[in-house]
Amino acid sequence: MASKDMALNDDYLDYPLRRHGYDHDRYEWSMLSERAPVSWPGGKTLAVWINISLQFYPLNQRGEPFKVPNGMTMPYPDLRHFSLRDYGNRVGIYRVLKALAAHNITPTFAINAQLAEQTPYLVQRLKEHGGEFIAHGWNMDHLHYGGQPIEEEAELVKRSVDTLRRVTGQPVRGWLSPAKHQSFNTLDLLAENGIAYCADWVNDDLPYSCETKTGNLTMMPLATEIEDQFVMSQNLHSEDSWVTQVKDAFDFLLEESREQGGRLFALNLHPWLVGQPHRIACLEEVLAHISGHPDVWQAPAGEILDAFHQAAEQA
Repeated sequence: MASKDMALNDDYLDYPLRRHGYDHDRYEWSMLSERAPVSWPGGKTLAVWINISLQFYPLNQRGEPFKVPNGMTMPYPDLRHFSLRDYGNRVGIYRVLKALAAHNITPTFAINAQLAEQTPYLVQRLKEHGGEFIAHGWNMDHLHYGGQPIEEEAELVKRSVDTLRRVTGQPVRGWLSPAKHQSFNTLDLLAENGIAYCADWVNDDLPYSCETKTGNLTMMPLATEIEDQFVMSQNLHSEDSWVTQVKDAFDFLLEESREQGGRLFALNLHPWLVGQPHRIACLEEVLAHISGHPDVWQAPAGEILDAFHQAAEQA
């Protein structure tokens, strides 16, 4: 039996918002299987969002509050890993763009604002390809985290969003946090800066509305479990295993969308990984599998968001 000194305080299990559903006010309790069916444009049942993450990992990373996955791991200067990440922005991305064009896929480009500012030729090539830009923070060493002074995070969000809008000439409505890491203030700061949707949370297969201090912001789930870096770099599975997992996820969601009425398939890609000569064929196989289905509508994230809201208004 636990001693008196080890007993829990009386308020340990007291939750201000304890109730059926969630213990927060960010969004309402809702079971996916019980929602009204969603029909995408053209009567399609499955929306497909292909996201390309373009990232800059500083050579002299600070690692606050932790070293971001895929960052520098060796003693400074870790040129081995720095140059590999840079490969994606200098070489790999062009192979990825060629593969996307071959399958008529219009992607979403989540790009670090510092990278966009420093590589105007890359931004111009992405604009020529066509697609939507969303903010991916400043760089992969400037994280958003609990305990971060709100003034510091507010400046970081504003600098990232303003820079990307200026460099791309697009309204920049979406956001993907570096490492998908947030503080409790992040969503409020995004809404204050005119961001309409965030891709950090992966707890659904459809968009859903979140409350902020300045109005609603939509969460657009960008799946982690099937993204290339998670499967190959963190789980250390083979390229062929990644292909199988992506196909399986797509096939399951496609069938579920036909049965229950509307789903979102979101695939996140990193050019420094899938743009490698020994992996680009794997990406081409994945894109061939998810293209051309009669029940699939492929579009950038912002268009999917607009269609989702339109369908909700008509329901």
